[in-house]
Amino acid sequence: MTKPTATIVVCDGDETGQELLVESLRVMTPELLGVNLHFVNYDLSLESRRRTNNDVVREAAAAMVEAGLGLKAATVTPPEIGGVGSPNRLLREGIGGSVIVRTGRRIPGVTPPVVGTNTPIIVVRMAVGDAYGAAEGRDGDAGLASETAWRTEKIERSVCRSVAEYAFVAAEASGGLVYGGPKWTVSPTYEGMLKEEMDAAAARHPLVTYRPALIDTTYAGLMTEIHDRTLVIPALNRDGDCLSDLVLAMFGSIAGAESVLLSLDEDLRPTVAMAEAPHGTAPSLQGKNVANPMAMLLASAALLDQAAARLGDTSFRDAGTRLRNATLEGAAEGIRTFDLGGDSTTSGVVDDVIGRLRDSK
Repeated sequence: MTKPTATIVVCDGDETGQELLVESLRVMTPELLGVNLHFVNYDLSLESRRRTNNDVVREAAAAMVEAGLGLKAATVTPPEIGGVGSPNRLLREGIGGSVIVRTGRRIPGVTPPVVGTNTPIIVVRMAVGDAYGAAEGRDGDAGLASETAWRTEKIERSVCRSVAEYAFVAAEASGGLVYGGPKWTVSPTYEGMLKEEMDAAAARHPLVTYRPALIDTTYAGLMTEIHDRTLVIPALNRDGDCLSDLVLAMFGSIAGAESVLLSLDEDLRPTVAMAEAPHGTAPSLQGKNVANPMAMLLASAALLDQAAARLGDTSFRDAGTRLRNATLEGAAEGIRTFDLGGDSTTSGVVDDVIGRLRDSK
């Protein structure tokens, strides 16, 4: 029987982001993972985006919709007004992405900076809307005390529903609890829409423990409470962006976890998954072979999990588990980059993972 092949749209990036993508792809081979993979590359570097006026980003998104799977390197967002901007927004819009999932987890051998942070924390945030892409402007005389700034934000109920439902599904699968939420008391009409969908999802999943909390209370609870099981936190786009960076840092490094953008169908099942490292391009580390590849390796493992669901073949999930275990086992044994208290190089960490994958075949 012929094994299925997973087609993965690979989005090249900038600076250290591209270097880490190249390193992570060294482990993504049939020889090491035991599954068939086909890569289709799109150059999303800043130079390419400027040259094509972002057409290459739109082409990558269209290819991702067809393939269902994508792996993206970190990219530079230029600061100039009216420039090409961030490719992330275009990719999210292009694939119809509505949910971003980021999981903070204990890194073996690394003591979390925050006491009591031992169980995984999964942030499920909106991928579109809210503060991002909002209309904004200023009124009045520039620089005077009377000048005002304004912003018009929007969220859609369908996106709120996707975030809430996926949070409860993730909690159910992990034996965790749904915790947190927006500031629905201050904004019952706007932020309250997400809370309404959280309550509705709780009714659909009565076996999942549900502890709604205002976003400020959620931040405080993460820093002061000791949790004994996985926390799954549904969030607005802006809240989730801030929250996920905090959560990853609580476990030791923002470079120690993956991010997955999901497009869901009408039954709230994933149709497209794009995995990436949530950190930036780290230009100060470019060319030094010292950046942490963990996030890109774990993103690759998460994408293999998504391939298993898409193709209905558990061998991809087995491959993802092996890759994830090899990455974390190496960290436990001290094969870590400087940000996690080690002295290994980027390529040294990846070489170690490759060796462990060979030994586990």
